[in-house]
Amino acid sequence: DCVSDVDWCNEALQTHESLPLNGIVVTKAIIDQVPDEPLVCCIDRLSSTPWWSGRSPSVRLRRTAEEYEKHLRLLLCCCNSIMLIDPHFDPTEGRFSDFLGVLSAVAGRSPAPDIEFHRVCYVGSGTRRQVYDGPYWETQFRSGFAQFLKETCLSVHAFIWDDFHDRYIITDLMGIHLGNSLDTSRRKTDVTTWDRLGRTERDDVQREFDPAGDRHMLLHSFVLP
Repeated sequence: DCVSDVDWCNEALQTHESLPLNGIVVTKAIIDQVPDEPLVCCIDRLSSTPWWSGRSPSVRLRRTAEEYEKHLRLLLCCCNSIMLIDPHFDPTEGRFSDFLGVLSAVAGRSPAPDIEFHRVCYVGSGTRRQVYDGPYWETQFRSGFAQFLKETCLSVHAFIWDDFHDRYIITDLMGIHLGNSLDTSRRKTDVTTWDRLGRTERDDVQREFDPAGDRHMLLHSFVLP
C-alpha cells in the first residue's frame, strides 16, 4: 500500500510498464528520493523537461479505433459528461460502428457519465440534401445503438438540429475540435487532426449546443434506451 509521495511515484513508474504515461511531476522534497528516471521531473524544472516542453495542443492520428482509443482512454475513464458533436453521425452506418466500440470504455463506471450525441436533420448536400424528421432519426438511433446499449447498460441523449458544420468532443475536463467525423477508415493514408480547445472555447461550444440556446434550432431530442 502507498503511504507516502515516494510510494506513489514508484507506483506510477510501475504502472508505466503496462500503461505508458508521458511524465511524473514531483516536488523538491522527494526528487532525490525517487529513481533517476527521465519520466520523473521536479515541478520547478518543467520548462526544461523534454516531455513537457515538447507537448502540443494538437495531434495527428490515423482514423482507426485503435488511435481513437489511445487518445481518448483517459478522458473517457475520468470525465463526468461527454458531448459528441458530429453533423453526420449515424449509428446504423458501418463506418461509425468502431467508434461505438471506443465509447464502450465508459461502461461499468458508477455513476456513468452523461452521454450526448448531436447531429443535423439532413443527409447529403446541395441538390442532393434530404431532410428527415425527428421520429426518423429516433428510429435510426434506436436501431444503431441497440447492441451497444445492451452490452454497456448505458443511456444516450440524442439531439437533432437544423444545421451546423464543425465537429467536437466536449467534456467537463476538456474539449477537442475534430478535423473529421467520428467514423473510421481502412486506408492507412487517411489521417486527421484533433486540436485541444481552450477552456473559454470549450465552454462556448457547450453553450452553442445547449437546447435553451438560440444559435441553432433544435428539432427533436430523445433518450435511449
